[in-house]
Amino acid sequence: MLQTHTALVRHSEIRLTLRLPAIIECMRTVITAARLWDGSSLTQRPIVTVEDGHIQSIASSNSSEQPAGAQVLDFPGALLAPAFFDVHFHGAAGHDVMEATPAALDTISTFLATRGTGSFLATTVTAPLDTTLKAVAELAKLIAKPPVAGRARLIGIHLEGPFLSHAKRGVQPAAHLLAPDIATFDKLYDAAAGHVRLMTLAPELPGATELAAHATARGVRISIGHSDATATETRAAISAGAVSATHTFNAMRPLDHREPGILGTVLTTDALFAEIICDGIHNAPEMVKLWWRAKGPDRAILVTDAMSAAGMPDGEYKLGGFAVQVEKGRATANGVLAGSVLTLDRALANFVRFTGATAEQGVRLMTANPAAMTGFTQQVGSIAIGQSADLVAVNAEGHLVGSVIGGQPISVS
Repeated sequence: MLQTHTALVRHSEIRLTLRLPAIIECMRTVITAARLWDGSSLTQRPIVTVEDGHIQSIASSNSSEQPAGAQVLDFPGALLAPAFFDVHFHGAAGHDVMEATPAALDTISTFLATRGTGSFLATTVTAPLDTTLKAVAELAKLIAKPPVAGRARLIGIHLEGPFLSHAKRGVQPAAHLLAPDIATFDKLYDAAAGHVRLMTLAPELPGATELAAHATARGVRISIGHSDATATETRAAISAGAVSATHTFNAMRPLDHREPGILGTVLTTDALFAEIICDGIHNAPEMVKLWWRAKGPDRAILVTDAMSAAGMPDGEYKLGGFAVQVEKGRATANGVLAGSVLTLDRALANFVRFTGATAEQGVRLMTANPAAMTGFTQQVGSIAIGQSADLVAVNAEGHLVGSVIGGQPISVS
């Protein structure tokens, strides 16, 4: 007979049927909900069986009996989906990823799990080259460690800098920006033990096209951004291998009807993925809707660009090596936006509200799409037998109502 236990969660309409000590003692857990989106298709009334932190079976209550003797996590009315994957993330819970210490990343990873994020790319900011080399070397050691149940996984590195435009640098320190250089990139790639998976690059810089082709050949995905590029310069980078765009609209040449520039090219190149920060601060809701109409369900990616203040009260925090002031959820340095305090669960709810899209459409933008863009489709972005049990439950408005990371249920707030 199924053993069912009840605990209080954030949204009163959802019943989280567990008692945490009982779940931990029991090696088998059954997760049920109204629907399951596994990364490609929908299942009605799913039954997901988890053992030892991994998915043992996926079935529907219409065709299969629930296994006896299991603990149950029940999310009536909710959608089960893969845990979120953030490809543009600088920090949270008072810590920056460039600290690159086990303690800092443990704190960050524990916090992310409470927001439904199961995996992330540690994203650097422009800094002295030696500082970045040290940071990525230490991050590589942490990537190599086995995953821990209940914590988001650091699975790769996103280099946001140093090969960015001075004209569109945002808060990236001008003194440490560098011209695209293959030898410098190789130092960074080698220091990271090959774990650099994504790199933001300004297409108009001399040598950018050559670097894009070289990095692509080494398995690094190129994202165009922090750029004042023309349309022609942008198309050249795409031809050299660029596959995505970094925080669309932000730190980009404005759209012009005679020179569409990087932004016009991003919005009209169907094969190109494109990030957006959906916090209501970086972009107005109308621009999110425009981006959604342009990129569609297969190429749109929601990111946070979160910095160390995410999950923290207003105050002063660090982004890389410089100070950022946070007031009423707005992070700035010298009056310029400096990342965000966004989490992906809030990004999803905002996206649903801004665009009228469904929660099923929204979860794709932070699961299957970033997995496809980065090439991590075997590790993240889907739910399948044998995989780590990294799942979320969201309601029709896109609000997070449950998080399970490595088979461990996480209290959400």
